[in-house]
Amino acid sequence: MDLPDMYRGPHRDRATAGPKYGAQADVMIQNIKNRGARVAGFIGESALSCGGQIILPPNYLKTVYEAVRGAGGLCIADEVQVGFGRCGTGLWVFQTQGVLPDIVTIGKPMGNGHPLAGVVTTRTIAEKYRLNRPEYFNTYGGNPVSMAVGMAVLDVIEDEDLVHHAKVTGDFFLHQLNLLWKKYQCIGDVRGIGLFLGIEFVKNRSTREPDEATAVSVKMEMYRQQIIVSTEGRYNNIIKIKPPMTFDKANVKHFIHHFDRAIELVAGKIHPATAS
Repeated sequence: MDLPDMYRGPHRDRATAGPKYGAQADVMIQNIKNRGARVAGFIGESALSCGGQIILPPNYLKTVYEAVRGAGGLCIADEVQVGFGRCGTGLWVFQTQGVLPDIVTIGKPMGNGHPLAGVVTTRTIAEKYRLNRPEYFNTYGGNPVSMAVGMAVLDVIEDEDLVHHAKVTGDFFLHQLNLLWKKYQCIGDVRGIGLFLGIEFVKNRSTREPDEATAVSVKMEMYRQQIIVSTEGRYNNIIKIKPPMTFDKANVKHFIHHFDRAIELVAGKIHPATAS
C-alpha cells in the first residue's frame, strides 16, 4: 500500500485523503484472495516514523481496519516509537484515528532506555493463542527489574503530566519550525503532532523534488553544534525530531537557534517563502 502522505502522495486533501488511501486495502485484499490465500491481518504504525514522520490523514485507519476485519483479518497497531503520550493526544496515537486495534505492540519508551517491550491484545485472541500454539517462552520476560522500570515510567508520565506537556511544547515547537519554513525556500513541509515532528527538504517547492543533500548536510551541521537529529523517509530528505518527553520551551528555543544557524550555513542565503 502507498504511504498515506498528504504532502508528496497523490491525495492531498485532508478531508478526503484518509478514505482514498485506505481504499487501497480493498485492492490488496482482493489480490490476496485471487491467489487463493486468506488475509491474516494488517500491521501499521499509528503515525509513520521511519517512513518520513507522516501523520495519518483522518479516517485512514478506520477505512483500512473495516476492510481487513471484513476479510477476517486482525488489525495491529505499532506504537513502538509513537506511543506512551509522545504525540500529546493521549497515551496512544491510534486514538486520534477513532479505532481500537486487536493487537498493540509497544516498546522503546516503555522502559525509557531499559530494554522493555510488550504486546497488548484482547483476552479472546490471547486465549486462542494459548490453546493452539506452544507455550510462549522468553528468557528475560517478566523479570522484576524490568517490571519495576516499566511501572516507574508510567508513574512519571502521570505524575509529571507528560502527555499534556508534549502537546503544549509540541505546539510551540511546530510554530517555531513554521517560522523557519517562511524563512527558507529549501524547507518544503513542516509537520507533526506533539513531540513527533518532521521537516522535509526540497530543491523546489513547486515540484517538491526531494533534497537529500541539504537534509543530510543540515543534520551533520547540527552534529557539529552538539545536537543529534536524524534523516528519514524514502528519499532520506526529512529531518526527524523526536526529543525526550521532558523537552521544554527553553530546549525548543535552543534547538531552533542552532537549527536556524545550520540551515543558513548550508543553504548559503535566506529566501522569503513565495510558494506554499
